[in-house]
Parts: sequence; structure tokens; C-alpha cells
Amino acid sequence: MLLTVALILFVLWALGVFAFKVTAGLIHILLVVALIVGLVQLFRGRRV
Repeated sequence: MLLTVALILFVLWALGVFAFKVTAGLIHILLVVALIVGLVQLFRGRRV
């Protein structure tokens, strides 16, 4: 689930960098948040 969100945010970030310079700042912030969430999930591990 979080991997899907991170991939979507990465695509939006890439669009922001190359197409929409105005929204690039917001998309960079969202990408950083997605990376932090991904790292937290990685370090926590899966709880079964």
C-alpha cells in the first residue's frame, strides 16, 4: 500500500520537476514525506 503511494508521489514529483515548475516545491515536500514513511515501514518490519 505505502509502496504504491510512494510510486505515485514519485511520478508526480517527476512531472513537477519537468513540467510544472510552480508546484515542484509541494511535490518535493510530498516526496520527502513518502520517503520517510517508507523508511519507517522498512525499519519496523511486517507485523503478522
